[in-house]
Amino acid sequence: MAKKTNTPARYAYIGLIVALAAFVATGLIGLFKGVIALGLYTPQDPQPINIALSISAGLIIIGLAAFAIMDPNRVRRFLTGRQARYGSNALILALAVIGIIAVVNVLVYQNPNSWDLTEDKAHTLAPETLQALVTLPDKVQAIAFYSSRLPSDEADKLLGDFKANSKGKFDYQFVDPDLDPVQARQAGITGDGKIMLMMGDRKEIASYASETELTRAMIRLISPNERVIYFLTGHGEADINGGEMSLATAKSTLESKNYIVRTLNLLTENKVPEDALSIVIAGPQKPLSEQEVNLLKKYLDAGGGLIVMENPIQFTEFGESADPLADYTAKDWGVTLDNNVILDVTSQQPLNAVSASYSQSHPITQNQSYYVILPQARSLSITGAPQDVTATPLILTSDQSWGEINFTSAEGSQVSYDEGVDTLGPLNMAIAADNAATKGRIVVFGNSIFATDQGFDAYGNGNIFVNSIDWTAEQEDLLNITPREAIERTFTPPSSLQFVIILLSSVCIIPGLIIVAGVSAWISRRRRG
Repeated sequence: MAKKTNTPARYAYIGLIVALAAFVATGLIGLFKGVIALGLYTPQDPQPINIALSISAGLIIIGLAAFAIMDPNRVRRFLTGRQARYGSNALILALAVIGIIAVVNVLVYQNPNSWDLTEDKAHTLAPETLQALVTLPDKVQAIAFYSSRLPSDEADKLLGDFKANSKGKFDYQFVDPDLDPVQARQAGITGDGKIMLMMGDRKEIASYASETELTRAMIRLISPNERVIYFLTGHGEADINGGEMSLATAKSTLESKNYIVRTLNLLTENKVPEDALSIVIAGPQKPLSEQEVNLLKKYLDAGGGLIVMENPIQFTEFGESADPLADYTAKDWGVTLDNNVILDVTSQQPLNAVSASYSQSHPITQNQSYYVILPQARSLSITGAPQDVTATPLILTSDQSWGEINFTSAEGSQVSYDEGVDTLGPLNMAIAADNAATKGRIVVFGNSIFATDQGFDAYGNGNIFVNSIDWTAEQEDLLNITPREAIERTFTPPSSLQFVIILLSSVCIIPGLIIVAGVSAWISRRRRG
C-alpha cells in the first residue's frame, strides 16, 4: 500500500476557513461601524475598531491567497470548468444589480425631491408654504428641540419636506433639550417639541411641528413686525420688572421669542392699544372695575386674546366685593372661577395642585410632558359655553384631590374631603376657550404664582404659560392653509371563493411554477453538459 504524502493541497482548506472567518468578522465590524455612523453609539476611541477592520479584511486576502498557493490545481479547475461559467454569469449579474442600486442611491441623494403618489397628495406641501420657501431671502436653519420622550418621526419628515423644496435655503437639526438645557434656555425654549428658525441674527419659534405653524414662523422671520403683549396693572398684579412676586423671568422669555412686553393700566388709558396681540391679568389683589371689563370685552369681540390668572379669593383682598371679570368669563365664555382652594393629597404639599392629565388635542398642551404645579390654586368649571364658543379643559388634577369650600375655617386643622360640600377631583386647573364668530381667544388659570419667578422654571410651568401666550396672540390673518380632507378608504373582506383562490395562488400555484422553472433549467443544463 502506498503511503499518503503530506502535500500542501491537503491543508489548503485551512486557508478557506481563515478567509471565511475573516469575512464574517469583517461583516460584523462593518455593521458596528454603521451603528456608530448613525449616532446610535459613540466609542471613546474608534482607532481599535478601524485596526480590527483592516486586519480582518487583510485576513480574507491572505486566506484566499494561501488556498490558491497550496492547491493551484483546484483553483485552475474552478476557473475553467462549468461551475466557473455559471458562476461568472451570476457574478456579472450580481455586480450589475449592485451597480444599478449604487447609481440610483447616488441620484436620489443628489436630488432629494420626492414624488407624492397618494390620491389626495397628503405628502405635498401647500402652495403657500412653497411660496414662502421660494421667497426666503437668506438661508434658514431650523433646530428642533425634541427629547427622547417625544417621537420625532413626523417632525423629521416635515422638516425634510421643507428642506427638499427650499433649493438649499432650509436646513435643520435635532437637539435634545434634556441633554443640552443651556442651548434650549438661550433659545427661549420652555418645553418639548418646539422648533426654532434662525435667519441671520433673527429667530422665530414654532410651538409644534405642523406645516401651518412652521410656515407662519417662517413668514414672521421674513417679514418681522412688532408683536406686543400687555400685562395689566393697577390691581396689585405681579410686576414684570421685579419685586416680591415678579414676572421678570416670564418677561425675558417672551422677549427672547421676539415679543415686546409692556404694561397697561386701563383705568388711566381707558382703551386697549391697537397693537395688543394679547393681554395678561396676573393675580390681581383687587377686582377689576366694570369699565375695565367692558373694554376687555370690546377688545375680545374684535378678535383679541386674554389670559386670566386669578388666585383663590382667600389669598386676595377681594373680600365680599363683586368680581366683574369672573362674571364676564362665566357669561361670555362659559368658564367659571370656582370659589374654593384645590387640595391635592398626591403632592407633598397639599396646597400644590399637580397636573395629572392634559388635553392632547389642544395646541397649548399637545406636547406637554412635564408636570404643571399651581400653588394655592382654585378650580375652574365649564358651565354651558355660549353659542360659537368652544371651551377646552387643558390641565386636570388627579382623583385624589378636591376643591375645599371652607378653607378659611379649616385652616390650622386637619383638612378632609366633605362629601356633598366639596368638589371631588379630577378638577380643571386651566381652561382655554375660543369664539368662532369673533376669533377671540381666552385662557383662564386658577392661579398666578406658577408664572412668577419662583415657579416659572419648575417642571412645565413656564412652558404652559408661554404656550398660552402664543395661542392667544396668534395672528390668524397671517396665513391660512386649507387642511386637506383625507380620502376615506374601506377594506371589504374577500368572499369564501375569493379567499380560496388567493390561498391557492399564493401557496400552491406561484411557488409551483417557480419549482417547475427551476427543475426545467436544471434538466436543460444537464443535457447540454
